[in-house]
Amino acid sequence: MSMRATSTSAAPDAVRERIVVIGAGMAALKFLEELSVACPGKYDVTVLGAERDAAYNRVLLSSLLAGEAADDDLTLKDRAWYGASGYRLFTDAVVSAIDLAAKRISLTCGRWATYDRLVLATGSEPIRLPLPGGQLPEVVTFRDRADASKIAKLSGPDKSAVVIGGGLLGLEAAYGLAKLGCATTVVHVADKLMERQLDLKAAATLKAQLEKKGIGFALTAQSVEIVGEAHVEGLRLASGETLKADMVVMSCGVRPNVSLARAAGLEVKRGIVVDDAMRTSDRSVYAIGECAEHAGVVYGLVAPAYEHAKTLATFFAGDQSAAYAGSLLSTNLKVSGVSVFSAGAIEAEEGDDTVTLADPASGHYRKFVVREDRLVGAILVGEAADALWYLGLISSGEPLGDMRDDLAFGRSFVAAA
Repeated sequence: MSMRATSTSAAPDAVRERIVVIGAGMAALKFLEELSVACPGKYDVTVLGAERDAAYNRVLLSSLLAGEAADDDLTLKDRAWYGASGYRLFTDAVVSAIDLAAKRISLTCGRWATYDRLVLATGSEPIRLPLPGGQLPEVVTFRDRADASKIAKLSGPDKSAVVIGGGLLGLEAAYGLAKLGCATTVVHVADKLMERQLDLKAAATLKAQLEKKGIGFALTAQSVEIVGEAHVEGLRLASGETLKADMVVMSCGVRPNVSLARAAGLEVKRGIVVDDAMRTSDRSVYAIGECAEHAGVVYGLVAPAYEHAKTLATFFAGDQSAAYAGSLLSTNLKVSGVSVFSAGAIEAEEGDDTVTLADPASGHYRKFVVREDRLVGAILVGEAADALWYLGLISSGEPLGDMRDDLAFGRSFVAAA
């Protein structure tokens, strides 16, 4: 495969340390942006991306699929920005091996590059269940632009689709399919949707709203076989039921893309193990984003990846005290057109208090977990305008005091009170 290059306009400088970034996604771009602010021109930077496109906004993939966003809307920086910022960008550039001793990168096209510092921003890869029939051409994942394009081509008003996975990406894929006219069913092994972010009542509220949009659900359902000879005809469940389908979208999670790091001999657990400076077991190699594991945690969200990138850029700029301290897990977005926010504890522990406000008819649900007069968790479904305010209360650990009685009604009500 040939590489597509965007070259820097700056003259080569042998004095500058060479940074090679493997991965050209959102985490890598954030690192480059932060680096250009923290220490412009300090390093000779080469970026290698396996996809044909430079970094784009994956969060908008479902909007692209649903026809609510154009392809250009996903663009974060055009190619000219990389050159103007002094970075060499190569896309369609697949790295095959890392030689830590020689500080050398080999690519599948036969080219190679050397580095002084290496940044791994290899992201995650979608999980494909090892189901019989999984090799059929209409079995797809939903992770990148190519996936969205393939799903759109397979869709239509006379088509039916099954989405395996009731997490965020699965629901987004289902919404896009429904908007394209497909009869769509979500199959989920758990008893509730988005089980990592929502409690039972919040998940039920979300499910009811999505059913109004024409999406069907099969919960506590185990997929056992994709039915069809040359093409997908359905999905068989452990219950014996077969769901008719012309397409199966596997959206049952992602795993950190760590194959290069593991083959090179870096310490890898679930992700590439890093310290507070985002440094791996090799002092010249760093990892950020969804491929990195810090203090035993792998984050599959954009916000922590951006915090990784900012920490590393600050460290590279010369601030040896720069340290990543972990991220407060939060989700704030529209799931298939329904506002959803979740942060901190979603279930109360012994001694905690719970404040809830529910209006199932309108699709609204709010839950707050209070511990020793401090907000430690919040869930909002249906209306999330005050999400960042609640997140700030959780992050600060500020005592609630008199605002506790009005907490569920939002920031404006508390301020008026």
